[in-house]
Formats: sequence, C-alpha cells, structure tokens
Amino acid sequence: MIFVTGGAGFIGANFVLDWLAAAGESVLNLDKLTYAGNLENLATLDGDDRHTFVQGDLGDATLVAELLTRHQPRAVLNFAAESHVDRSIHGPEDFIQTNVVGTFRLLEAVRAYWGGLQGSAKENFRFLHVSTDEVYGSLTKDEPAFTEAHSYEPNSPYSASKAASDHLVRAWHHTYGLPVLTTNCSNNYGPYHFPEKLIPLIIVNALAGKSLPVYGDGMQVRDWLYVKDHCSAIRRVLEAGRVGEVYNVGGWNEKPNIDIVHTVCTLLDELRPRDDGQAYSRQITYVTDRPGHDRRYAIDARKLEQELGWKPAETFETGIRKTVRWYLDNPKWVANVQSGAYRAWVQKQYT
Repeated sequence: MIFVTGGAGFIGANFVLDWLAAAGESVLNLDKLTYAGNLENLATLDGDDRHTFVQGDLGDATLVAELLTRHQPRAVLNFAAESHVDRSIHGPEDFIQTNVVGTFRLLEAVRAYWGGLQGSAKENFRFLHVSTDEVYGSLTKDEPAFTEAHSYEPNSPYSASKAASDHLVRAWHHTYGLPVLTTNCSNNYGPYHFPEKLIPLIIVNALAGKSLPVYGDGMQVRDWLYVKDHCSAIRRVLEAGRVGEVYNVGGWNEKPNIDIVHTVCTLLDELRPRDDGQAYSRQITYVTDRPGHDRRYAIDARKLEQELGWKPAETFETGIRKTVRWYLDNPKWVANVQSGAYRAWVQKQYT
C-alpha cells in the first residue's frame, strides 16, 4: 500500500485514479476536504476496496501516526497543499499552516514510523514530496529554464510556503536520513481542475456567457503540463528516483496566458459554438494585474528524461483538447464545484 495526502484535490485525485489503473496497488488517501478537495473526483472508485479514504489534516500528527501504524505503507506521497497564488495574497496564514507546519508534522510522523521499520521495509521506504516551479521565482524573457540547481527565489506567500516545505524535506533527509524524493512541476491542467485556475476558469466562464478575465497584458509565460503526464512522472520518480534528489517535471510547453485563453476560445468555438455565432474571444476582459505577478516560469526537465527515461506523452495541443472536451462532457461536476463561496471569491478577485 501507498499513503497519499491530498488525494481528493486536482493533482492528487488524478494521481490516485491513474495509480490504481496503472499499478493496481492499494492507496490510503488522506484529505482534509477543504474547498478544493472534492470526493466527486474519486466517484469512480466507489466500492473499490483498493482505495481507503480518510478525511483529516496532514498536520494532525496523532491521526497520521495511527494511520501509518495501522496500514504500514511502503511509501508516503505528499500532494496536500494550499496552492492558489491569488488566495495566498488575500489570506497567507492558511498557506503557512498547511504547507509549512503541516509538512513539518507529516515529516515527523513519517520519520517516527520509518525509524521503527526493519530490514527491506526500511531500506525500500520512500517519502515523495510534490512541489512547484514557483519556488524558483521569475525568469526574464531570455533566461534559461529552471534546473534543479537553480536558487530558490519565491515571490508570493504561496511559493514561499512551498519553498519552506521543500527545505524541510531536504533537511529531514540530510539530518535524519529520511529517504526522500522531491518533484517540482510546472503549471498543471486537465480533468478535475478546480475552476479558480486559468484554464478551467476560462472554460466555465465562456460557457456561462461571462467575461474571461486576463491579468495585466496577458503576456505572463508558463510551462504547461498535462496532469496525467505529471502523474506518470511521479510514478517513475517513486519507482527509480535517487534518494535525496530533486526532479523537475515540465511539459516543454511555454506559452503566454493570453495565447492559452485564445486557444481555449478557439476550441470552444469548434466544439460548443455560441448560440449567436460570435467567437468566445469577444468575452475576453483585461483586469488589473495581481501584486508581484511573476512574468515567466520555465522548467528544464532533462534530468528526469536522462536519468529515468521520462518525457511527457501529450503535446499542449492534444492535452488542451482533451481538457476542454472533459469539461464539456462533465457539466454536473462543474456545476457542483461552483458553490456560493466560490462565486463570491471570483467576484472579489476579478472585479
């Protein structure tokens, strides 16, 4: 069995689903079920005895210790995180509590559990920490992409909290010998993405006839990674990654935000045209840029390819088409995640 924290969120849920489809090994899934944690993401696993779900906080040391003792996992994968930059600007304390304090408490519980293992169980145990490229800061237009050796220069409360968690993971390896692995990924997109992030927000707003908010000039550049490619990379790192190492996971798809918006609009024009025949791009509205908005992220994923033989299966063109199609095919899921609290937050953020 493996133990996954945050396995009802966007990336975590996709990982659990892909893991059970690809590996078949049982999963213990701990998730606090905050606004972005959604059991509907895991509805296809109802009745599957390979999946054990527990609602709880990774920072609850007593609960985590009890789960580790009872289930005896061979690996712990930490997906649990507060992850939205905009929310971190409005309310940074939740990010410190979950991403820093929560990771610390999880590490301590795992260290105690690992310390009690014997023989091959102890030797083969792994703690895999899922992080972000945002810890590296911002790049200028012509700077080379982030490698694993790039210095940490976080610019938002979110990225600072993730940088702190990365440092804790590294320290627990070097000080206590805990067998850790860290992955730093670029912007994910795909099914089950909560519609506060750019791509699902554009899809949802476009279909609802609402404005499509674009920060500043829309020329902020990101590297886009299809979430199922990210899941396959994590499986590979867990399987063969060198203990103590960091692996960057990217999609080799650097694109400005405004290009992403136009691509989604064009796909919707094709797959779900507006009743009036007009282009969805007419709904694009430029809004005031957020404070400290990083201009460019770019991931150099060559280490992962050269050492472990991984590279993404999807191009951006194939991945974004699958993503738009998924949202069109799952209107009930989309409607259910858009609670009153979500609508109030979008109103506050983009007007």
